[in-house]
Amino acid sequence: MSTGSHAGRPKSWVAVAIIFVGFVIGGVGLVMGPDWVVFGAGAAVAVIGGIIALAVDIMTDVVVDDPRQ
Repeated sequence: MSTGSHAGRPKSWVAVAIIFVGFVIGGVGLVMGPDWVVFGAGAAVAVIGGIIALAVDIMTDVVVDDPRQ
């Protein structure tokens, strides 16, 4: 029986880090006034991270239980 893992692959963590940086940039943009250009840049970075996450197939990293029949 497989116990599963929540570790993830390194390339998946890179995608998550890019998404996180995008959220931080967007948050800083909101706090700064709001500065919509900085917020938009953060949103763009987060979207790019999401595209990278889909490209590296991040959703197959964690398999907790056996497939259902």
